[in-house]
Amino acid sequence: MNEGKKNALEQAHSISRIESTTGDAGRVTGLAGTMRLRAMALVAVSAGLYLHASASFAQDASMLDERVSQQNIATTICRPGYADTVSPPFDDMMELKDRMLAERGIDAGHGARYALDRRVPILLGGSPDAQDNLDLLPWGGHKGERRKALLTAKLKRCVCEGRMSLGEAQAAIAGNWSAHYAGFGSAPCGGDSGVASIGSDGP
Repeated sequence: MNEGKKNALEQAHSISRIESTTGDAGRVTGLAGTMRLRAMALVAVSAGLYLHASASFAQDASMLDERVSQQNIATTICRPGYADTVSPPFDDMMELKDRMLAERGIDAGHGARYALDRRVPILLGGSPDAQDNLDLLPWGGHKGERRKALLTAKLKRCVCEGRMSLGEAQAAIAGNWSAHYAGFGSAPCGGDSGVASIGSDGP
């Protein structure tokens, strides 16, 4: 009889220890879940602040083409060949590029390394010739014109397929776009990937 009582007590203590361990594990799991939710919330807030700041930057009227709006994208930026119809003459833009190179102390012999960039590209409603919308970018590198052109083409497709507003696309490309290239460049408005099949209109 005493032996039976001893076994029963040991079983009771074992069950108590298991329940205690399970409870501790549950509390740890719950804490980890809470921390993950807080981290996700912080990322969401940070992304929202970034987009808000970029949207303000993009909505600078001096950088945008007043002829382009959300309502007329079908007849402007989404129309094949649109950029060619509004771009200034090539020679005029090259003269402007030469002046900008000189102003920045860049030797003319190195001019081929740089592109005349539009902060908000024509295909996203940027002004073709406004001084405030023009800049110089190197062709290569993480902050180069080739990479920006890929992102521009992807964003244009998103806008023209109705999966992103014109304002959202402008916010994505404005400001420090290169820091967000990975996220927007892979699939900014849906699940499709790559930009190889996107139209070849210039920025």
